[in-house]
Amino acid sequence: MELEFREDALEAIAIKAIERKSGARGLRAIIEGTLQEIMFELPEMNNLSKVVIDKGVIYGSTQPYFIYADKEKKENIN
Repeated sequence: MELEFREDALEAIAIKAIERKSGARGLRAIIEGTLQEIMFELPEMNNLSKVVIDKGVIYGSTQPYFIYADKEKKENIN
């Protein structure tokens, strides 16, 4: 499976780390916090080929895009 971070997601991660005044560990904590719920749901998702993270996912306002081998759709994991 492929994991893609869009450019706006990377910028949002950097902004959050600057606001927290954290270094590389802060970046890691932000990414792990964002992906934690997703990581537990992935094994149950059949035919999933790609997960796309954008700024909304980093800020918690949207869900990631799940792209399946046979079609693209956005699935809510809540």
